[in-house]
Amino acid sequence: MGALPTIHDVARVAGVSRQTVSNVLNSPGIVRPDTRDRVTTAIAELGYRPHESARRLRTRKSSTIGIRIDPMTDGISGSVLDRFLHALTEQAAAQGLRVMLFTATDPDDEIRQFARLRDGADVDAFVLTSTFHGDPRTEWLIANEQSFVTFGRPWGIDDMNDPAHLWVDVDGWWGLHEATTALLAQGKRRIGYIGWPSPSGTGDDRRRGWHDAMTASSGLTDAQLTPLAIATPDGVTPGGAALRALLAGRPGVAPVDAVVCASDSLALGALIASAGSIPVIGYDDTPVAQALGLSSVEQPLDEVASGVLELLTGAHRGRPDTGPTSDPRHRLVRPRLVLRSPAPLPAA
Repeated sequence: MGALPTIHDVARVAGVSRQTVSNVLNSPGIVRPDTRDRVTTAIAELGYRPHESARRLRTRKSSTIGIRIDPMTDGISGSVLDRFLHALTEQAAAQGLRVMLFTATDPDDEIRQFARLRDGADVDAFVLTSTFHGDPRTEWLIANEQSFVTFGRPWGIDDMNDPAHLWVDVDGWWGLHEATTALLAQGKRRIGYIGWPSPSGTGDDRRRGWHDAMTASSGLTDAQLTPLAIATPDGVTPGGAALRALLAGRPGVAPVDAVVCASDSLALGALIASAGSIPVIGYDDTPVAQALGLSSVEQPLDEVASGVLELLTGAHRGRPDTGPTSDPRHRLVRPRLVLRSPAPLPAA
């Protein structure tokens, strides 16, 4: 087998300098069209392929996306990020891009990792997950002119239209609204809600979905709905405790006859505590929900990954300051309600 063609071979066949070939590969806009055509024709004839490592060094482009791995909590909610990372990595590879995973102990440490990766030219852009009110990570990335997209809205500001943020999110309001509406259609009226303490952008959005559906169709007033919602930290044990409180009722407050939850972790706790006595619907449609027959709201993570890559590689290139474009700066994806019949479980 003969030696692979080199950039010098391309220059010789095209009748140009080596630097001109390099310009065609890295900055084609500065080369005259007729010269550029001769070089690209020579590249095709020879089957020349640039040495990607050397090319990254010359252009300071790594074709790499950096994303933090969130710490594992109860092993249930963490599966959502795992599936998203898998979808993102698979779709990025199909576009000739790579995904670099890194860890950080908190948002401040994550910012330090941003600076390290930027200074080493290790990544071209970042994807952020687990966004929250007043997120300092997005502020740092904007101030340092870094390309990035968030999986989750920039909560606490003009979430839908803020020009400084590119984001993809799953419509949690829609998901919990659909879940609550499905239970109302089954004749349930006292449908409880178990979610996270406010302020929580994601949690508050999901609670609004429950509240709006209940306000529209349950016949209950705001005063009657308030005691049907419990805010608690995420987890199986807190979910069980919250459901027991809703089933016990309070003075002047009747027990719930169904419940929707902000996560599958909370829903699993509620399912165990109820021993199947009332319908329970979770959120995320994790493998645990699928295995136990727990109804849940499925996040279409393939669509999320696709939206993230569109914003990173399309007209915006991960930067909100790309000027006028018809491409929206965000993607809001609708989830899908999955209804199941759970197997009987013993009471906790």
